[in-house]
Amino acid sequence: MSTEQDTRTLTLAEEAQDLLFRQARTANSFSTDPVTEEQVQAIYDLVKWAPTSMNTQPLRVLLVRSAQARATLTQLMSEGNRAKTGSAPLVAVLAADTDFHENLPTQFPHYPGAKDNFTDEPARAEFARFNALLQVGYFILGVRAAGLAAGPMTGFDAQGVDRAFFPDGRRKSLVVVNIGNPGESPWFDRNPRLDYTEVVESV
Repeated sequence: MSTEQDTRTLTLAEEAQDLLFRQARTANSFSTDPVTEEQVQAIYDLVKWAPTSMNTQPLRVLLVRSAQARATLTQLMSEGNRAKTGSAPLVAVLAADTDFHENLPTQFPHYPGAKDNFTDEPARAEFARFNALLQVGYFILGVRAAGLAAGPMTGFDAQGVDRAFFPDGRRKSLVVVNIGNPGESPWFDRNPRLDYTEVVESV
C-alpha cells in the first residue's frame, strides 16, 4: 500500500500523522528553549486516556528539574546517554507504581473487590510494569503532540535510579525521557522499518 493510500484511509489528518509518526524522530540533542509546566500538564492530559487493564494507570512521572537531581541522574545514565541527559531542557523518569491497586476503589469503582485481586506482590509488580509500559508509548506520542521531541532511553542503572529517587520501593523506573525542542544535528539517519508483510499475518 502506498503512502498516498495510507493517508486517505486513515481518519487522522495527514499533518497529524506526520507529526506523531512519519516525521517524528528520537532526538539526541536539544535547544535551550525551556519546557514549561503548562506543556507538561497538556501532555499528561492527553496521555491519561491511554488504555490500561482494569484502568490501573500505574505510570508515574518524575520531572527532574533541579541541578542536584539532574547531576545525580546523569551519573546513573550509561556513558553514551550522559551528555544528552545533562543538556536536555527537561528530563522525565517514567516509573511503574507497584502499589497502583490502592487507587482501584476510585478508578475502577464498579468492581468493589478489585483491589483484593492484587495481594501477590511479584505478580502485581509485573502487572504494573506491563501496563505502565503501555502508557510510556502514549507518553512519547503526547510529547510529540505538544510539538516537542522525545529522547527515550533505557540505558541507565535502574536500581541506582530507584535508590536515588524512589527510596520507598513502590515505584520502579522504566524509561528516562529527554524532552525539548530539537537542537543542532539532533537526528541519526533513520533506520529501515519492517514491511507490513513481514509483521502481519492472518489465520
